Amino acid sequence: MITEVRRRVASGYPFLAILFVLQAGLIYGVVRALMVQNITGTILAIIASLAVLVCWFGFFMVHPNETKVLQLFGKYVGSAHDSGLRWANPFFSKMAVSVRVRNFESGVLKVNDSSGNPIEIAAVVVWRVVDTAEAVFEVDDYDSFVHIQSEAALRNLASSHPYEAHNDGEVALRSDPAIIAERLKKEVQARLDQAGMEVIEARISHLAYAQEIASAMLKRQQAQAIVAARRTIVEGAVGMVQMALEEIDRHKIVELDEERKAAMVSNLLVVLCGEENAQPVINTGSLYS
Repeated sequence: MITEVRRRVASGYPFLAILFVLQAGLIYGVVRALMVQNITGTILAIIASLAVLVCWFGFFMVHPNETKVLQLFGKYVGSAHDSGLRWANPFFSKMAVSVRVRNFESGVLKVNDSSGNPIEIAAVVVWRVVDTAEAVFEVDDYDSFVHIQSEAALRNLASSHPYEAHNDGEVALRSDPAIIAERLKKEVQARLDQAGMEVIEARISHLAYAQEIASAMLKRQQAQAIVAARRTIVEGAVGMVQMALEEIDRHKIVELDEERKAAMVSNLLVVLCGEENAQPVINTGSLYS
């Protein structure tokens, strides 16, 4: 595996002045040699001028948060990170690689979760290049590689977890976004290590049931919500009935036998758990009639 080697290259400003002076002097020398008809001097001055002209191709710019990957006739010789005007061997090929933080949002993918339910899912991945040599030489197109591998990791993660948790302690896509995001980041990072990439963040940006089962799952969620609400109402009603009986007994308001207690419990539960407002009935007789 080819790993990055940082190469320090010379500042271009001194070379700019030197080459300018040499180029001007050699042009003057060629003109003088032609005037005095010195053929040997003319040829040497022309060859030197061409050599200086080739040296002008050694200049290149390195922008902030950018690296130039240098190659000499196909051989990797290093990566220049120092920004500004630089000069290196004019025969070096210089490929720009951005090391800025980048992000992309995957398309909406349709996959089956671990329960077999078809879902739609998408993610946002924030990444950057940390090893320019691996990014350039280990994969064909590192930008496309990031996109494809991120979507593959997202598919694998979605198929490994349920959309909703059905058991206690189960990690689900919808109810545990922080845990899912961390697992997605590790999954993507494991795939991009060989290409010299660092995953800064990976999060799910879209999550929903597929259209063909969305209505059925909505009814299921509504039913679960109704059941949960009823459970809470019943638990609260039982607590209130128990408190009422205890208060009546503690304050000795009235003595109730088991049959009357059962009737009172029944009436209170109907009032507390019923969906409609209760219609009061006033008993004008005795307690037992």
